[in-house]
Amino acid sequence: MTKLPTVAIVGRANAGKSSLFNRLVGQRQAIVAREAGTTRDNVIGTVDDRFQLVDTAGLKDPADDFEATIQDQVADAIDAADAILFVVDSTEYPLQTDGELAHKILKSKKPVILCLNKADLKEHLGPEEFLKFGIKDVIETSAEHSRGIRETIKKLGAVLPPAPKKTMKVASDDTLKIALIGRPNAGKSKLFNALAGKQQAVVAARAGTTRDINRAHFKYDGRDIELLDTAGVRRSGKIERGIEKFSILRTMQAIEESDICLLLMDVGEVNTGLDQKLAGIITDAGKGIIIVVSKWDTLDDKDAFTRDQLAADITHKFEHVPYAPLIFTSSETGQNVTKLFELTAEIAARRRAQIPTRELNVLLQKAVHAHPPAGLKNTHPKFRYMVQTDINPAWFVVYGSHFKFIHWSYKRYLERQMREAFDFTGTPIKFSFRDEKQIKANKENSQN
Repeated sequence: MTKLPTVAIVGRANAGKSSLFNRLVGQRQAIVAREAGTTRDNVIGTVDDRFQLVDTAGLKDPADDFEATIQDQVADAIDAADAILFVVDSTEYPLQTDGELAHKILKSKKPVILCLNKADLKEHLGPEEFLKFGIKDVIETSAEHSRGIRETIKKLGAVLPPAPKKTMKVASDDTLKIALIGRPNAGKSKLFNALAGKQQAVVAARAGTTRDINRAHFKYDGRDIELLDTAGVRRSGKIERGIEKFSILRTMQAIEESDICLLLMDVGEVNTGLDQKLAGIITDAGKGIIIVVSKWDTLDDKDAFTRDQLAADITHKFEHVPYAPLIFTSSETGQNVTKLFELTAEIAARRRAQIPTRELNVLLQKAVHAHPPAGLKNTHPKFRYMVQTDINPAWFVVYGSHFKFIHWSYKRYLERQMREAFDFTGTPIKFSFRDEKQIKANKENSQN
């Protein structure tokens, strides 16, 4: 495949990296929230077919093994990048950790652009406060109001190597991309071969055989399918230096590139913490998901009672993705392999579903009437209307007022109501809440 130049966005947690990423890419790919550390893994997007943009997790002290893995991925992104966007919150005075990160970035000898983000806010600091970093190219940006976005893209275009000419036919928009995700030796390569119907991936008993993304293109039931087989993601204590660590980045890239992910677990070792975290990563990326228990043929007691017991345990452990279908497969016997194609086709159709605005608002009013949201005295969240703004996955924007008082449990309630009314099995759905009074106030402040 054609390799575009790569730009890594790095900085402390909650500096606005994901919002800036979304502005540069031009679509909502990264998760944006007020809580620090929302981005847990590297998210990859493409800017104007000129370069790849990698949004990394915010740097902070590694509190546990998983956090250490995330920070390793940030370091890998810096190593693999052709240029780096160092994003800081311009409303906060730089900390020692900012200076240490700037030193680490400059040591990489890569072109660096310092983005002073949130420059639209009145309390933002001037560029002189950040001169001690020693970074020459400085741009004041605002992801909220698109300030400095064009200048940033132009500056990156000047320092990056030119994008190579395409040498391969790019898959059509109608191509369904399915990624096989999981820990090493979960049976991904064997399932890849069973699905593709040919021996394209190397299958070995030794864990970690697949290093890059293996691809297969074929048709199923008249539809173009691209299958992506990835290296297994290990726990941080088992991650080797060098190429093994870069295989994690390729796995994250495969998740971002895919429409639907098959999360594989060996029937002999299900429900690990890493499997649950991978399910969260897939969901946060907005991708469809099917939980696949592989190697069913290797189990001695594989009657219906055993399957039901195992299914109940998995459902409990993966309660953060209750909409993910669960299927038991065997690449050796072919059990349920064809069923995976049927499931992915159904999920792909649901991800493209467009719900009429009238039906959405009938549902919204019924939900609010049945269970009004809590708030403060005389100040309750008020819901005016809801519209669908995107598909693949479905994205819904709710307009109203006093949304800062909405409890997270009420958002879950609205999602449950949506899923009961419309079939979104196998795919996450996203919500944004737009406070019209706050939007109006922000516009007035920006004009002053």
